Amino acid sequence: MRIALFTEVFLPKIDGVVNTLCRLLEHLAQREHTAILFAPSGGPDWYAGTPVIGLPALPLPFYPELRLVPPTVDVRDHLVAFEPDLIHVFNPVSLGVAGLRHAHEMGIPVAASYQTDLPGFIARWGLGAVSEWMWEFLRWVHDQADLNFCPSHFTLQELERRGFRNLRVWGRGVDTERFHPRHADPKWRARLSGGQPDAPVILTVGRLAPEKRVSMLRPLADALPQARLAIVGDGPARWMLEHQFAGTPTVFIGYLRGADLAAAYASADIFVLTSANETFGNVVLEAMASGLPVVVPDSGGQLDYLQHEVNGLIYDAEDSEALIAQVARLVDDPLLARRLGAIGRACAEARRWEHVLDGLIADWETIVHPPRFTLLVWGTGAEPSLVTSTGAETRVGG
Repeated sequence: MRIALFTEVFLPKIDGVVNTLCRLLEHLAQREHTAILFAPSGGPDWYAGTPVIGLPALPLPFYPELRLVPPTVDVRDHLVAFEPDLIHVFNPVSLGVAGLRHAHEMGIPVAASYQTDLPGFIARWGLGAVSEWMWEFLRWVHDQADLNFCPSHFTLQELERRGFRNLRVWGRGVDTERFHPRHADPKWRARLSGGQPDAPVILTVGRLAPEKRVSMLRPLADALPQARLAIVGDGPARWMLEHQFAGTPTVFIGYLRGADLAAAYASADIFVLTSANETFGNVVLEAMASGLPVVVPDSGGQLDYLQHEVNGLIYDAEDSEALIAQVARLVDDPLLARRLGAIGRACAEARRWEHVLDGLIADWETIVHPPRFTLLVWGTGAEPSLVTSTGAETRVGG
């Protein structure tokens, strides 16, 4: 199959969307499918054997780390030369809208992915009216796709409630060899703990932005002075958070990737997620694969694979005291922490990327080659008629 992919973000930016896309490109190469990727300029020209067409992009005034390619961009010549069987747009907001336009103009089947809860994040910025407008815009965009993928049943239910159509869950996987308890490293333990490796280490991983709510961990530092907080990630809120956490046993690590990120997970004791608007929660699954007990809010895609007191602990997303209480349980009860960590690891092993991505390719095939249905229809005459449907057209024959 030949697939043209459109994404609003790509390397060198690091986030869940980019990590998933990189994993997909690697898998497509392994399965001998051919792809082309359209993305904002500034990244690599090739990734996993896939050419990357970098396009001029403009930074958002209120979010300079995010650069958008205008939806008016014309890449028709590239598509004509590539001859895709399918176009797939990721998180379509601007460049993805151009991909949808080209798909309809050229008669190419098109899929879309809803991966980031932009309306939810905007609402947490205090812009409720803008959030409602964003829901309307995204519903209009996704209505143009033949099939819309979302990362979790939690997200699918929210989209259905908002009037989105043609929805299907495309979950996420985890590399259980890369993220594994055996990657624990005393040097990383010392770094995460600020030189106090015998203290309990509480880890969070993610982008440091207001909507991620990392500031919810500040009361935790006061409530559990015997513990150490390690914050892995970077972003526009880092300077504010460093000021807010000044004087507490907190270490800001910055962005990590690859072996360093795996070692950081495996060298901690507890993982905490503060964001309540994750459509899946990749970092939670990575922590579980690394053997950590996890504490997560009761809102978000992670609820697809987490059960309270079975393979993790869940707290009221709007209650910082509830967060503290659940983390304190793990600090005070190492046996509970080890049990939840072991069960979480076993659950993560069942979510391998190969299975998840093969499922996506199979779903693509249903768009490119719609299944045929033949019905025996009795009319007014003595003989029945055969009605054959391919999903795109219907034929009636005697």
